[in-house]
Amino acid sequence: MKKIVTGIICFLLFFTLVAPLSFAQETSTVYEGTVTQVKGNSNVTVQIATGPHKGKSFQINTNTAQTVQKVQYSKGDEVIVSFSKGPGGKDAVYVVDFVRNKQLLLLLFLFAAAVFYIGRWKGLTSFVGMIFSFMIIGNFIIPQILLGNDPVLITLIGALFMTPIIFYLGHGINKKTTVALIGTFLSLIVTGLLAYLFVFFSHLTGFSAEEASYLQLIKGGAVNIRSLLLAGIIIGALGVLDDTTISQAALVEKLKETNKNFHTKELYKHSMEVGRDHIASLVNTLVLVYTGAALPLFLLFYSSQQSFTTVVNQEVIATEIVRTLVASIGIILAVPLTTFIACLFYKD
Repeated sequence: MKKIVTGIICFLLFFTLVAPLSFAQETSTVYEGTVTQVKGNSNVTVQIATGPHKGKSFQINTNTAQTVQKVQYSKGDEVIVSFSKGPGGKDAVYVVDFVRNKQLLLLLFLFAAAVFYIGRWKGLTSFVGMIFSFMIIGNFIIPQILLGNDPVLITLIGALFMTPIIFYLGHGINKKTTVALIGTFLSLIVTGLLAYLFVFFSHLTGFSAEEASYLQLIKGGAVNIRSLLLAGIIIGALGVLDDTTISQAALVEKLKETNKNFHTKELYKHSMEVGRDHIASLVNTLVLVYTGAALPLFLLFYSSQQSFTTVVNQEVIATEIVRTLVASIGIILAVPLTTFIACLFYKD
């Protein structure tokens, strides 16, 4: 019966959220094309494949782009071409980047195949839950933030709406999932409070990211960049909390099934023995993930030969430290919180 209910939810979510998905009409002068000829290291001929210039060929000097490393193009490469009006109203044509649609679709197909083949029914429902998460982020959270609404409030509302759906889709409608859901919400509250306190007391503005400055310029100051930083920390923690809370809830459930004579205190003690191993692996995982994402940044500061104190006080580094440690604390606290709640749910 639960599978039938879950299947109906998947069906409705797909056709109410994914099927109507539409994107804004292309208003920019950016089109796709194919390199048909290469002369030297910087002159290429590109045949346009989309838009009003479809079928036309243009000779383009790729050295006009102000980039650190010059990209070498080969015959047959699919590229993105930008058109703009130059002096005298003439079209100025530039090669912006490679077209990567096919490669990304192939990777997505491999991901979906692995999820469906290994995860079977749960893989299918989890995949639908992932799509649902993207829909909430793309159709609610991002538009509302761009309208000038508080990013933290919007993110929490979005999380409150999407988390139960993705949890029940991925793990079934049962007591274990409910326990994990409660543990996730409590941990998310703690993470949000910690993020607010340390972002405020560390005087982080959110402008350490170059994208934040561009966003502020484009939106005319309508977006609260500091709140946007907080919202990013909350979303990042939410992605890992799913694994943590479900694992602990499932552990308590199995221990209780194995020995129904366990009292609440004993059940908590034995569950936390395994939970501590989970914490150890989570800490290493989070630190390595955030370090990997910011590796070029760390290399840049290391190469500058500045002192450790100078480096960590740079906002761009301090932001990554706060982001990593706050998310880690919230996820670590999720282990005892979820374990305690699960023990209460499974007590005699």
